[in-house]
Amino acid sequence: MTAETTAGLLIGSLDPRTIPLDLKGVYLWAFLALAGIYAPIISESPLRVVFVLPFILFIPGYLLTAALFPARDDLDGIERIALSLGVSIAAVPLFGFALNYTPWGIRLDSITVTLLAFSLAVGLIAQFQRRKLPEKSRFVVPFGTYLAAIKEEFSGGSPSRFDRVLSVVLIAAVLVAIATTIFVTAVPKEGEKFTEFYILGPRGKAADYPTEFMSGTPQTVIIGIGNHEYRDITYTVETFAVESRFNNATNQSTIVSATPLDRFSVTVPHNRTVEQPYSFRIMDPDTNRLEFLLFKEAPPANIPRNNLTDAGYRNLHLWLRVH
Repeated sequence: MTAETTAGLLIGSLDPRTIPLDLKGVYLWAFLALAGIYAPIISESPLRVVFVLPFILFIPGYLLTAALFPARDDLDGIERIALSLGVSIAAVPLFGFALNYTPWGIRLDSITVTLLAFSLAVGLIAQFQRRKLPEKSRFVVPFGTYLAAIKEEFSGGSPSRFDRVLSVVLIAAVLVAIATTIFVTAVPKEGEKFTEFYILGPRGKAADYPTEFMSGTPQTVIIGIGNHEYRDITYTVETFAVESRFNNATNQSTIVSATPLDRFSVTVPHNRTVEQPYSFRIMDPDTNRLEFLLFKEAPPANIPRNNLTDAGYRNLHLWLRVH
């Protein structure tokens, strides 16, 4: 094949009028998947699952299979479907593994762009590979044959009544299985409800906490709140500068004083985590503990100073040495 012939085939394969019908349908579904991910109305409805799942679990494998096996006799229909599912299921995790070592990381945008770019690349190759073959040898999805077979199946032709009933039951079972899968994916069962509440050092790590400093100097920690309560919540955080003393007789710490430092609220959507810096100053050198209380409801008007640990929904503390 000469360079001129190859160029002509390549240009011809890019003509929208020559794109095979099955590939046009796959490209259209990829567009619907993008709408399901980014379009505000669709992305918040069950249609998101309907459009996006095939984009992840079928389309990449189907286009790669079409590129590798462009001829009609390479594979039969069942083999193509099985190979398309298997390749997609194997390829998508590999893309995620590769993205983990890139600056973009495993994010919704990076995965979407990667899958779209891969699908378009192998789709163009599939168009070119089919264009190279004689028209009679190219693989085409026989939509007309399938429709005629279905019409014959239910028109009272050669198949017996038992065969027709069996076909109806089989189709119904497949539709129920698909609907169940979509429902389970779109409406997952609620698991355990809980809230994460943690403190990090000023560098965003569980280390280098400001535990020893001069009184009156500004100090910073990072407060993290993770919402797994299956609803959006506006949390309230209260902080106290606490002076406590250890009683050897009772083997317990007793709160001598608890001075309120700050109160602020933050709204955290379900299944999201918010981390924000928190700066404070300790003026009293006798303070030896910084107490953090988290409330997911409105905090009480009067918090008992002698029992701070039981006052909040979650509580944390940081031991201090103030000079």
